[in-house]
Amino acid sequence: MFKMLRSRYLHILASVYIYNEHRGYTSIDRVLEAVRARCPDDLGFIAAVEKHRADERKHYLMFKRWFELNGQMPFQVDRTCGHIDRFIEIMFGRSIEALDTDAIIASDALFERLCRVIMLTEQRGMRQVDILLRSPLVRSDPVMMRIFRIIERDEPSHWQPYQGWLVRQGRRLARWPERLVDFWIHRELLLFKIPALYLNPGLQRRRDWADAGEFQGVVRQGVESVTIAA
Repeated sequence: MFKMLRSRYLHILASVYIYNEHRGYTSIDRVLEAVRARCPDDLGFIAAVEKHRADERKHYLMFKRWFELNGQMPFQVDRTCGHIDRFIEIMFGRSIEALDTDAIIASDALFERLCRVIMLTEQRGMRQVDILLRSPLVRSDPVMMRIFRIIERDEPSHWQPYQGWLVRQGRRLARWPERLVDFWIHRELLLFKIPALYLNPGLQRRRDWADAGEFQGVVRQGVESVTIAA
């Protein structure tokens, strides 16, 4: 019985993570467009955002491989379990898909806000990974532990570029309403949404992968996506 309950928890956790990793790398395409337009000469910043995008894709592939090894698809979760989805909706008043990239490029205030939202989201993610690495449930799965170790290694480079840009431009790192929203989204996910998913006996699994139809080269991004089960 305990093994079954533990397995369900890990599958719920991995389903939430794979959703967020997919939303992460697909959303960063918009961020890259804005960064390249606003900071064409800041090659270091552009390269760091490109790495951020590549890492999120790599993390998605690692969780995808975890599910493949377990012979099951992720559970069907939606944007209500997406940290960046909720943060963008609250701070910009619209979904990620509805963001006006041209308006963000043209506005100092909007671009600055976007950088802070990404920075806070990634810092929150780093702290959560530290907690999960100490979790007995996560530690019971060696493959998942390897995945989170890789994420732990990558995570600092995901928020530091945005913080660095804000510092170089003399902008505020975070406003208290933004920190409050970040805190609430995280608590809402942990205390309400994940338990609701866990206790939902009718929760369905996906029938296809989120990246179905996306171009994939012969070699997947990142050696880790292949070697996590070695």
